Amino acid sequence: MFYQSLLPFVLHITGIPAGGIMMAVHGRNFGSIQRPQIYVYYNGQISLNECNIINPQLMECYSPKIDLQDEDPFDESDDPINLEYGFIMNDVMSVRNLSSQWGSYFELYPNPTYQPFDEVKYFNSEYLNINGRNIDRACKYSDVVVKIGDSGICNITSMSRQQVTCLPPKNSDAKKVHVKVIVGNSLQFDIGYMVYTSAGILPSFSSKAVTFGVIVAIGLFFIVIIALVIAYRKKTSENNRVLKNMQEQMDILELRVAAECKEAFAELQTEMTDLGGDITSGGIPYLDYRTYAMKILFPNHDDHVVLQWEKPELLRKEKGLRLFGQLVMNKTFLLLFIRTLESNRYFSMRERVNVASLIMVTLQSKLEYCTDILKTLLAELIEKCIDGKSHPKLLLRRTESVAEKMLSAWFTFLLYKFLKECAGEPLYMLFRAVKGQIDKGPVDAITHEARYSLSEEKLIRQMIEFKVITVYASITQPPILCNNIEMIPTNTENIPVKVLDCDSIGQVKEKCLDTIYKAIPWSQRPRKEDLDLEWRTGATGRLILYDEDSTSKTDGEWKKLNTLHHYRVSEGSCLSLVPKESSIYNITLLGEKYSEKIHKYETLNISKFVSPSPPFSRAGSPMNVDLQENSLKYWHLVKHHDSDGSKEGERVNKMVSEIYLTRLLATKGTLQKFVDDLFETIFSTAHRGSALPLAIKYMFDFLDDQALLHGITDPEVVHTWKSNSLPLRFWVNLIKNPNFVFDIHKSNIVDSCLSVVAQTFMDSCSTSDHRLGKDSPSSKLLYAKDIPSYREWVERYYNDIRDMPAISDQDMNAMLAEESRLHTTEFNTNCALHELYQYAVKYNEQLTVTLEEDEFSQKQRLAFKLEQVHSIMSAE
Repeated sequence: MFYQSLLPFVLHITGIPAGGIMMAVHGRNFGSIQRPQIYVYYNGQISLNECNIINPQLMECYSPKIDLQDEDPFDESDDPINLEYGFIMNDVMSVRNLSSQWGSYFELYPNPTYQPFDEVKYFNSEYLNINGRNIDRACKYSDVVVKIGDSGICNITSMSRQQVTCLPPKNSDAKKVHVKVIVGNSLQFDIGYMVYTSAGILPSFSSKAVTFGVIVAIGLFFIVIIALVIAYRKKTSENNRVLKNMQEQMDILELRVAAECKEAFAELQTEMTDLGGDITSGGIPYLDYRTYAMKILFPNHDDHVVLQWEKPELLRKEKGLRLFGQLVMNKTFLLLFIRTLESNRYFSMRERVNVASLIMVTLQSKLEYCTDILKTLLAELIEKCIDGKSHPKLLLRRTESVAEKMLSAWFTFLLYKFLKECAGEPLYMLFRAVKGQIDKGPVDAITHEARYSLSEEKLIRQMIEFKVITVYASITQPPILCNNIEMIPTNTENIPVKVLDCDSIGQVKEKCLDTIYKAIPWSQRPRKEDLDLEWRTGATGRLILYDEDSTSKTDGEWKKLNTLHHYRVSEGSCLSLVPKESSIYNITLLGEKYSEKIHKYETLNISKFVSPSPPFSRAGSPMNVDLQENSLKYWHLVKHHDSDGSKEGERVNKMVSEIYLTRLLATKGTLQKFVDDLFETIFSTAHRGSALPLAIKYMFDFLDDQALLHGITDPEVVHTWKSNSLPLRFWVNLIKNPNFVFDIHKSNIVDSCLSVVAQTFMDSCSTSDHRLGKDSPSSKLLYAKDIPSYREWVERYYNDIRDMPAISDQDMNAMLAEESRLHTTEFNTNCALHELYQYAVKYNEQLTVTLEEDEFSQKQRLAFKLEQVHSIMSAE
């Protein structure tokens, strides 16, 4: 009974396979036990270890060593292995197999492991960290001892699964100490060596030395900071100075551009004032109605069949054409004819334009009927656009239908009077202003690039030195008759002409002719290719000047055109334009094709050349001309290199090409007034006493009615319809091509500048805002600030027209009848009908089917009547 009252109790019994983990066992009467032991039962084997009795109520036992027999039963699991355990205390059976009695087990964990230092550990902080695995699973703080050297103990402050942290003793006398970890009474780990930094590789410093070092480090830090601040302020100051300098340069550049604009505008205004006097005396060279209409309806067809009156072959077909004309005057037939042609996929765009023009010529004498047909076709086009997938704003944007081309021709017929009475003058003044401004500076005769230009593509981007000189031009020419009136005297002597010393000989001849014949239409002037330029010095000295002769400068494969400077022509020289027949030096050497005419150059050297040279290429790119004997590239002012292998000195006068873009701004400022005058005239309902043409009001009201009919409430849609019908379809064409209205010659560089103005005109009529940036075309950037004002003009113009009283059908028909009466005999209607009939023959099968299927056509027997026409035409 005494032994049975031992009652051993362990709060938490754990261990590791290596054993040696101390555990405290509490109970009673332990003093009577002679040799107490603890045992653990594993895998059929019993492992024992001794216990030490401290007092009758306490004894200390060390976990026994367990032989795992080279097995690893833990499998990386966090859970321990539960084993049965008990105590051997003399022969007391009640303390054996306590697991079955109390339900508690001996928890077996893996042995802890500690990682040695990779190298000598230099300790310079307060705590020492030692890494390992399974450190705290079975072990308590008291189970682990970290020894520093022979006698030093590292006081453990924390212990985790993978690390133990301890506080080493203060400075050790040893330079290098050994570190080891002891676990229980069975495991030892050799961690390595540790060196205190105060006693190791770092020398010992006194407190004064340390303080001095810290002060020096802080001082150096502040010196570096101050140096950085000074450098930053210096850099900032330098950047500000550069920015200020650039701003001053930009201000100077703007002032220079403004001064150049002011000076150029004053000079141009003086010349345009003189031009106004010339216009008053000589009049604006308007083309007659027929030529004007033909240039728009049939461009590039100078001798169209509708202008040919003597056509004997048509006399035999007169009856058939009369019957076909009656069919064309039948609204049902004409509409079905147009719809049939447009529905055929092989009916090309060129054919659509041609058919529309032929119909308008045919109906020139019946404009009331023509207007009715046009309105019907436009209404169908609008309905098709709205019902289809395309956006309503796209209506009338392109000439993709017969109706759209007919609309252009309709405005062409009805606005001719308005052009002559009102809009023609500012358009002509703009053309003359552009031409005059361009002629003030160098113009490359080959590339057509100019110093003064609105087009970036046609801007000379090099510094060209030139001097303005005045020469006195004379011409001996037969009288020029205009309407049987002699326009100029037979002999014109010593007319002052401003030219540039860098002008080619051909350009000098053009300027002389422009000055002498400034009041004469261009088509009635002498051609420069028919004249030689003769320099007269003294009473008998004469020299004929040529663009290319034996004195021309040749550099390798390049040959330069001759200029006045090349011939040393000076201020006040006398030049004479003489017919080539009277020149003894009449040998043609070089032909140059200027736009529409062929200009020929001649030479003084008769023996060197025996055959004409090929013509110049007038493309905007560098001109390559292969002569018969050797390949040469001709140049005038700008030599365009195919590669960068140019010789030293050729780029001496070159600057960054973008700098010259300011000339676009200067030219724009000089021409601004003339652009404004034209736009203001076009976008005014009453200007200079001229009333708004009825045709514009009538067509705009028709578009407004169509919008209401289809329930379109978006004002931008109707605005776009009006812009597409008149400004973009009629006015843009004339701004780009003033030669459609006037008897003038339009050079390539003038065409480029007018294209920029036309683009500005189009942008002014648009309702969408295009976001501009540095990569936007220069043509859009140039007038970016002006376009908002122009758009206000357009909006006001459309609103004023809408608010005007509606035109009665009686007034409109009276105007149309008068226009028909005035121009009834302008065109050969039979020729136009014959051309239209060819399309009826070409698409006869499809047209016949359409006529036979249509209800209204059946009532009028139109298919039968067409067949009659075919029979008569084939018989004749």
